[in-house]
Amino acid sequence: VFPGNCWAFKGHQGQVVIRLPARVHLTAITVQHITKDASPSGTIISAPKDIAVFVSLLGTFVDADREEEILLGTFTYNMEKDPIQTFPLKNMLLPRAFSHVKLLVKSNWGNPWYTCIYRVQVHGKMENWKASTEGQD
Repeated sequence: VFPGNCWAFKGHQGQVVIRLPARVHLTAITVQHITKDASPSGTIISAPKDIAVFVSLLGTFVDADREEEILLGTFTYNMEKDPIQTFPLKNMLLPRAFSHVKLLVKSNWGNPWYTCIYRVQVHGKMENWKASTEGQD
């Protein structure tokens, strides 16, 4: 994670859809940004602030007219805390695995020109792995 080596989007709002390598029973998401010490300006106002995480009941996020999205959580990335922050997702209502996750950034910490995301990690159990280990401790 180096300054400027990020996924940047114009403005303070944006979204990204992540295609997972397998269908996953989602449990948490981790967002990472650089530290103030690593930033050439000494600030990290380009860090995301308010974030929402969605899954699609249709499997992908391709057709916006037919899309049925489920909100798995909203959270705030706190730039005063650790640069790597993990947030639990509310998946108890969805006992199934998903192949795509949408991360919607609603705001950043004050940069009017762009928002940067350095790393996103999706946590959970792969569908086949969970089925093959049921009944085991």
